[in-house]
Amino acid sequence: MKKTALFLILTILIALTLGACGNDSTKTEEKEKVDKENTSETTTYESEDGPVEVPANPKRIVVLSAFAGNVMALDGNLVGVDSWSKMNPKFDLEGVEEVSEDNLEKIIELDPDLIIGLSNIKNKDKLNEIAPTVTFTYGKVDYLTQHIEIGKVLNKEEEARAWVEDFEKRAKETGEKIKAEIGEDATVSVIEAYDKQFYVYGDNWGRGTEILYQAMDLNMPEKVKETALKDGYYAISSEVLPDFFGDYVVLSKNEEADMSFTETDTFKNIPAVKNDRVFEVNMEEFYFNDPLTLELQLDFFKKHFLNK
Repeated sequence: MKKTALFLILTILIALTLGACGNDSTKTEEKEKVDKENTSETTTYESEDGPVEVPANPKRIVVLSAFAGNVMALDGNLVGVDSWSKMNPKFDLEGVEEVSEDNLEKIIELDPDLIIGLSNIKNKDKLNEIAPTVTFTYGKVDYLTQHIEIGKVLNKEEEARAWVEDFEKRAKETGEKIKAEIGEDATVSVIEAYDKQFYVYGDNWGRGTEILYQAMDLNMPEKVKETALKDGYYAISSEVLPDFFGDYVVLSKNEEADMSFTETDTFKNIPAVKNDRVFEVNMEEFYFNDPLTLELQLDFFKKHFLNK
């Protein structure tokens, strides 16, 4: 009798164990099936070049120019980025490879399922053979609409729109406070020292120009309007640099820039310099106009214009 009871108990335990294993196996198979379906699902993005079928949930994204910060802000998984993005000290790109459209073999090795870049990249046809490729013409839409378009590509338009609406509100409020602090008529210049050349910027060329001139509606010096507004930037020599200084100046530079001019009496006697209204920024951090960089720029302007 005891042997029969023990046999029954063992039989029941084995049955329960097999049943649990079966359930785990079924759950694993179902999860793998869902993951596969999510990976294989696609959506259509209406690009400048026509409709492009892109992954609904891209897993391995390569950005060849300008838009790495947009993808990062939307939690996209980057496997390759352009050199300028890679050198940005504020971008967390550890483990992400540096790539270019000239090195197709490297891109193939990364096995991307989506490629994003500017419309002037080379080898676009060959890139399309590697993965769906979406490109944008810089400045064709404004910087905030651009983020929404990236959101559409990544199937995250709702998240992109939510950030844009919130940022617009915060930037406008900060701009109103800055105007109250520096005066309605005060002018602001954005100038960059790169190598041995200086550049002055319009209202859509990164470096904080979008926030200062578009979101905050601060004033641009007339000389800047005449030369840089149309093309976005204008190259100038150090000799005429004082002519382009506003009441306030955002001076973008990197370590290699020739800043010897700042030691001259001509520079030191510029009103913005004498009044300590020149705010230096790291070019590599301020270069872009993606959400991550825009947040950095907005915080910088709060601190330097409002002492906050």
